[in-house]
Amino acid sequence: MRIVSGMRPTGSLHLGHYFGVIKNWLELQKENECFFFVADWHALSTKYEDKLNLQELSIDLAKTWIACGIDPEKSTVFIQSDIKEHSELYLVLNMITPVNWLERNPSYKDMLEQPEFKDKNMAGFLTYPVLQTADIVLYDGELVPIGEDQKPHLELAREIVRRFHHLFGSEIFTEPKEKLTETSKLSGLDGRKMSKSYNNSIYLDDDTETIWQKLRGAKTDTNRIKKTDKGNPEVCTVWEYHKIFSDKETQEKIYSECTAGTIGCVACKKECAKNIDAFLAPIREKKASLSDEYVLEILEKSKQKAGKIAAEKMEKVNKLIKG
Repeated sequence: MRIVSGMRPTGSLHLGHYFGVIKNWLELQKENECFFFVADWHALSTKYEDKLNLQELSIDLAKTWIACGIDPEKSTVFIQSDIKEHSELYLVLNMITPVNWLERNPSYKDMLEQPEFKDKNMAGFLTYPVLQTADIVLYDGELVPIGEDQKPHLELAREIVRRFHHLFGSEIFTEPKEKLTETSKLSGLDGRKMSKSYNNSIYLDDDTETIWQKLRGAKTDTNRIKKTDKGNPEVCTVWEYHKIFSDKETQEKIYSECTAGTIGCVACKKECAKNIDAFLAPIREKKASLSDEYVLEILEKSKQKAGKIAAEKMEKVNKLIKG
């Protein structure tokens, strides 16, 4: 099936991104036709004031995907703004989308309740679900990998597609369906959701020393004061990481020694940091080996493929709306 998905280029990716998004992409590309795009225009919806170097960030994001295992021979990897038909279809769909449909978007309503959002309540943020719709239907995306919280966005996309078909009398778009994916169960270093804004993340680019320095401050069982105190791994953030990055033997050893009070938190964290580093080292090394020129060649090749599909779709759209 044809899969369409994207990510905003707003900085380095962390482990939450890997286990919440990229891991799913790696599975999907095995048996599907995947279109993964760098959503640089979407980055402007809330980051327009940040003077982002979108060209540099976009190349870096594509490098990270490839380093993680996204295969340009299997998947089409491109930058959203390189395909102008995204903006053209966005304009057309904006013309037929009722404002009240956009105002009921849960993400928009949640942001309205945040005092700091009043200065960022721009038209682009209100209408970004329309751009998302254009991103997907431009390529007749059949499945879109999303989390449970994004289901309203995809239902809105289907409503916009149905409205277009009703108004212009021809079904030229595929109605996208959701491919529900598990959200990352990996907490941040402080026990909250892993997020850049919380400053509690381990990034895919972090080196050995950085990983250790971050992990040594991670939240553990607050009832353990001394090394000999018996611990409860189930309330320890570091134990969450052990369950993902440590082998079964190490997990059993850590669990047994923690509950018996025979291992201290520092030793436990050092073992965990070593295993996280072993997971990230191949990604770091692969990314370091990728030149900008190589990635730009991949993006250009994919641009030609995606651009051809997008141009053919917009030709049909324009022919239809012009009668």
